[in-house]
Amino acid sequence: MKVEVTIDRNKKLPIGAIPALEAELHKRLLQRFDDCRLVIRQAGTDSLSVTGAEKDNKKIIEEILQETWESADDWFENQ
Repeated sequence: MKVEVTIDRNKKLPIGAIPALEAELHKRLLQRFDDCRLVIRQAGTDSLSVTGAEKDNKKIIEEILQETWESADDWFENQ
């Protein structure tokens, strides 16, 4: 399964935010999915693309991404 997250390049993010998000999100995804490949990049808009997964799994991945993003104060400081 491939998960691709794009983040709007116009968003002001702290230095190191994307690699830290990638590490934390990948860790969380691997807890639920053994065969997960993650790509995070900046683009013109925010989006989530999941290929090679069942439809129900995409909803789970959306929830994991949301939880990860909302808890950034906890894990970003520890990077």
